[in-house]
Amino acid sequence: MKLFLSTILSAVFLFCGNAYAIDELQMHSINSAMTAPGVRDQFDPSVRFYFGRGLHPKILREFGDWRANKKKVSAFNKPSKEICNSVFLAALLELQERAKRAGGNAVIDIKSNYKNIERSSESQFVCGNSASMVSVALKGTIVKLEADPLKLPR
Repeated sequence: MKLFLSTILSAVFLFCGNAYAIDELQMHSINSAMTAPGVRDQFDPSVRFYFGRGLHPKILREFGDWRANKKKVSAFNKPSKEICNSVFLAALLELQERAKRAGGNAVIDIKSNYKNIERSSESQFVCGNSASMVSVALKGTIVKLEADPLKLPR
């Protein structure tokens, strides 16, 4: 009887879990996430970020495209702005570390890449909520840029 009841309960939880697996996508401000208190201290200033098709100094060397996908459990299936920002920043930190290991000093053309659907924006990122998980996926190109940030030919 215990095995039968356990099997029935497992099936119910599996069915209910799939019923809530519908994704909810939210757009959040890159600037708001990047200017939150204490955020700047987490980043290495030797690696710069350029979102969307934003202007940047001349590319000296390209190291290829990289992806970062970070997830965090969210209470009650409701991602808050703070949780989305936190997951976004974790993804940026991963891109920063990859840039440093490759010898790059910037990540350009950063775009949201949630479920491999690219959305390019200079001002917003996509935060996805599926069941009780919040996820931010980013894709960017790691490069070595000219040192002078005032020179902006693309």
